[in-house]
Amino acid sequence: MNLPEFRNSAGERLDVSFHPGSREDSLVILGHGLTGNKDRPLLVALANGLAERGWPCLRVSYAGSGASEGVFEDLTITKEIGDLRAILDALPPELKIAYCGHSMGGAVGVLTAAQDDRIRVLITLAGMVYTANFVEREFDFVTPGLGLMWDEPGFPLTQGFVDDLEAIDNTLEAASKVAAPWLLIHGSQDDLIPVLDSEDAHDATHAPKKLIEIETADHVFDDASYPRLIDEIDVWLATYL
Repeated sequence: MNLPEFRNSAGERLDVSFHPGSREDSLVILGHGLTGNKDRPLLVALANGLAERGWPCLRVSYAGSGASEGVFEDLTITKEIGDLRAILDALPPELKIAYCGHSMGGAVGVLTAAQDDRIRVLITLAGMVYTANFVEREFDFVTPGLGLMWDEPGFPLTQGFVDDLEAIDNTLEAASKVAAPWLLIHGSQDDLIPVLDSEDAHDATHAPKKLIEIETADHVFDDASYPRLIDEIDVWLATYL
């Protein structure tokens, strides 16, 4: 598959890594979570495992993350939705596309799939649903424009980010509009995004759906849970894509 250069509406180049697979009419786009990028172990493991099963995969760093152009200070869910739609615009229209998003990348996928039927299959891993609650819970004592997300250098908390997640509030209305068959996977030991987020999203959607809770997994999953994730996603893709 010959991929184009991907740029968002601001002209910022989006860094991607492609994993070829035998099903050349399909593509699985993998989106990361907050403060993440395409090279997080979870996305690399999924892309390698799914490509071995024949599914071509595209790992994406949203603008301002990883080696993509742009600055982290401009990052919002709304901007990442624009990045994802720019990628969809640049891909061949006949390509069958699945989107798999982790954490905040899951919220990006739900909000996009609710309005864009080019996403034929949706997968969320520890997907964020209650965006306003997340900001309040995680950053209530951080001053936007001065403080950092989780005290991590390079990841400043901005007022624009806070305002965007508060304006979205939650993704449940979007979930009710998702038509793509939707696989939701969450770790029972997740201490960042409660399992309740996935449970409520599962209840809200009218699409073909399945919710899987992995008993030993935390927010980022781990080597022990990767094979289960790959197996479940492979079956879902084979059924619906």
